[in-house]
Order: sequence, then structure tokens, then C-alpha cells
Amino acid sequence: MNLLFSKKDLRRLIVPLVFEQALAITVGMADTMMVSSVGEAAISGVSLVDMINMLMFAILAALATGGAVVVSQNLGAGKNNEACHSAKQLLYTVLFAGLILAFFAIICRGPLLRLFFGRIEDDVMDDALIYLTITALSFPFLAVYNACAALFRSMGNSRITLRVSVIINLINIVGNALCIFVLKMGVAGVAVPSLVSRAVGGIILYVLLKNPKETVHFIRGPFVLERSVIHKILYIGIPSGIENGIFQLGRVLVVSIISGFGTTQIAANGVANNLDSVGCIIGQAMNLAMISVIGRCVGANDEKQVRYYTGYLLKITYISTFILNAIVLSLLHPILSIYGLSEETTHLAWILVMIHNGCATLIWPLSFCLPNMLRACNDVTFTMIISIFSMFTFRVALSYVIGVHFGMGAIGVWISMVIDWVFRTSWFVGRYFQGSWRKTAHLTRET
Repeated sequence: MNLLFSKKDLRRLIVPLVFEQALAITVGMADTMMVSSVGEAAISGVSLVDMINMLMFAILAALATGGAVVVSQNLGAGKNNEACHSAKQLLYTVLFAGLILAFFAIICRGPLLRLFFGRIEDDVMDDALIYLTITALSFPFLAVYNACAALFRSMGNSRITLRVSVIINLINIVGNALCIFVLKMGVAGVAVPSLVSRAVGGIILYVLLKNPKETVHFIRGPFVLERSVIHKILYIGIPSGIENGIFQLGRVLVVSIISGFGTTQIAANGVANNLDSVGCIIGQAMNLAMISVIGRCVGANDEKQVRYYTGYLLKITYISTFILNAIVLSLLHPILSIYGLSEETTHLAWILVMIHNGCATLIWPLSFCLPNMLRACNDVTFTMIISIFSMFTFRVALSYVIGVHFGMGAIGVWISMVIDWVFRTSWFVGRYFQGSWRKTAHLTRET
């Protein structure tokens, strides 16, 4: 078998992605620690709005994924010129989506927050309104950044996105320290640096992709919408956007349930969400790599390589997820002490992290990494249906039953999350072995 990717090629793609994910998560933790100094109302307001922001980010990321799949398949088929045309159409699509989402979030910020978190305390609501207003302005820049980063990953060049990510996160963390501790801007001190850093990142990557020396670049020419190309992008992007959007919406609904348990549980949930992501750093990088690698294999019409790289990337994900979560759990007490929260909040955060990271070592890769293989094979409708059903049945409905009805609070909500993982995993694994994805990918060659 003449492999499309050598081990060196995979390292060049994956290692920068891992560092990029680690950097983003580390800076996120630093942000949370710094805003915690403003008070538990501030950290609660930020954590609640972040759930809404993640909903918006998921839609933009899904559109970028749709473009990445189309471009990767074109590159795998040797159609570089078509890949460039697809890249430009992706830029138009995500920029329009980013502007619409920003307008919606700003105009509807008050009703939106009251719809999901109407029972929260007044000081938490005030901080949430400030944070959402400022961060919503960054959506168009984030849309451009996501699209451009996805295009570089499709070319197997994730080193560029890592370098730009370093710049973004340096601006973010230095800006946070300045705005929070020196200028005493409170919650706005976290939001403004995020806006500036995302704007800088989006502009840098856009300029770099105007270079005709890049395999995939933005071709110069008049503004023209190519419906056939946009249709291909949206064919992947819309189901993925609906799936990711509903997933994040479900998380918002879950947090709205938690918000009824009081500020202590909101703060513990926010800190736990922050730490949970550490154990999935390499897994998140593999999610991105899976799209690029499997997309190329599909473009090359090679089923054997689709299966080979799926197994190979999953094996790496499982090993790394186990190691990272073992480290996090063993150091959990000293890590939580850094946040300076009350004893009750710290203890609850410890329990939530133990639930998430302990179960993630067994279930997370198959629940979240494997479906990206299906998406790269154009099997997006199935993943959308399973994810939406599982989200509302287990994460939302079961969370209410266990968390509210049985009085288990946030702990009951997180137990429901694990049950959601188990359900998703069973269906995605079954789909893989069933092989229906071969038809959606139009694979005709096994070797």
C-alpha cells in the first residue's frame, strides 16, 4: 500500500495541532484564574456566556470543517485549482455567517441571556451582558480565522496556525493581565483582549493565504459566488453546523439547569469545564487531523487507507488521552487550589473533573474523534441525527431528571453527560463496521 501520509507527514500535521490546542487551553485556564480574582459573580457570568459563545463558535467551525473536507478531497484527487476556488468560496460563506451571528448576538443579548439563564443573580447577569456584547464583535474575525486555519490544515501545514496561535494567545493573556489587574476593567478586561487577538489572528492568516505560492490560496479576482462549490461546502457544513450547534445548545440548556442550583455550582461547573479540556488536548487535535487525513484518502478513492488511518489516529488518541487524564487527576488538588475558590466550590469542581476525565479515557475518542472520520466521508446526516437525539434525550432530559428531580445537582448533570457518550459511541462504532460511509464517500477502490 502506497501510503498518502508518512509518519513524518503525520507528525508535521499533528504535533503543531497538539501544541496549538494545549496553548489555547492553558491560556483559557489562565483567563479563568485571572477573572476569578474579580469575584465568583464574574467567573459565573463569563462561564455562562462562554456556553453561548461556544454555540456560535460551533456553527462557524462546522462551516470551516465543510470547506476543509471539500478542499482535502480536491487535494487528494490532485485538483489543486478546484481546491483554490473552494477556499475562496469558503471565505465568503464563513464571513457572511460570522457577521450574521455577531449582529444577532448583540441585538438579542438581553433576551438571549434571560431565555437561558433568567434565574441567575443580578450581578452575574450584569457581567454576562458586558462580556457577551464585547465578545460578539469578534465573531466575523473568528470566522475568517477558522476558515483559514482549516485550509492550512488541509494542506498538512499546521505549523503556520500554531505560530499565529502563539501570537493570538500572547495578546490575549498579556491583555487580560493589563486590563484586569492594572486598568481594573473587570469582566470587560477579559473580553476586550479576546476581541483584539481574534482580529489579529484572522487578518494574519488571511494575508498569508493570499500568497500564490501556497498550494491552496485565495485566487485574485472579482467577487463571485459559485453555487456548486458553496453547495458542496454547505452539504458538509450545514449538517455539521446543526449537529454542533444543537450540541452546544444542549450544553447551554444543561448549564441553564445548573444555573438554578446557585452561584457555587455555576462556578464549580465553569472551572471543571476548563480543566476537563486538558485531558482531551490531543483528542481535539486528532479531531482536526482526522478531517484532513481521511478527506485526502477519500479524494484519492482509497478505502484501505481510510481504514488504516482511522485506526492509527484512534490508537494515538486513546494512548494520549489516558496519559493526560492520569496526570490531571493525580495533580487535581494542587491545580484547583490555584483558582482561589471557596472550599465548597473547590470540592464540587474536584468531583466533576473526576467524573469527566475518568470516563473520558475509555469513551471520549470513539464518541468524538470517530464521527469526524464519518464526516470526512460525507456521512454527515447520520452523525447529525445520532448526536441531536442523544443530546436532547440524555444530556438535557436525563440531566433534568437526575440533577433536579433526584436532587443530585451538577453531579447528576455530569453523570447524564457520560451516558450520552456511551450512546453516541455505540452507534458510531456500529456505523463504522457496517460500512455505509463507503457509499457516501463514493469509494470504489480498496487498495
